[in-house]
Amino acid sequence: MTQPGARGKGARRRADLARAAAALMLREGPGALTHRRVAHEAGASVSATTYYFGSLDELAAAAGAALAEAWADHARAVLAGTAGVDDLDAAARVLVDAVLPPGDDDEVRSHYEHLLGAGRNVPLASAFAAGRAVMDDVVGELVARVGAPTSAPVTIALVDGAVVTALTERRPVRPTAVDLLVEAWGPRSRT
Repeated sequence: MTQPGARGKGARRRADLARAAAALMLREGPGALTHRRVAHEAGASVSATTYYFGSLDELAAAAGAALAEAWADHARAVLAGTAGVDDLDAAARVLVDAVLPPGDDDEVRSHYEHLLGAGRNVPLASAFAAGRAVMDDVVGELVARVGAPTSAPVTIALVDGAVVTALTERRPVRPTAVDLLVEAWGPRSRT
């Protein structure tokens, strides 16, 4: 018989291990995901990671889901802190802040390097794809709130493209992304 609270404790433990796997993956890339490394990261035993995640694919999927949820949580925080904005320059700054991870250009570079590497790991890529729908919804709400003329998927794609441009040309990431959004929105955006 399962004791009261045991199921909740197990779900919390599984979530803690998934977040530890996500942190490890962000720091060192998808190739770093092993039961032993995740156990060390979480301060848990290897038997705990293998109990909650029967395979590395399952662990990678859980890490991807945790990362996607953290991405959406960040965008939700930006949404919650945003009232109406007066112009599309300000709207572009808000949207860039919602789409990009917090931190400086080095942190954004690390995030994007690991995102690209994740595409080689099918369970991780699938988890990101599933989480993307949530991100699109949150960014869609933000797009509507700030009056941006592009949809959430197009806005995210423009920011992603700007990040690649900025990082490969050693330009500042956020200003480059803001400038590209404003340019994509056309001449009416600066009125």
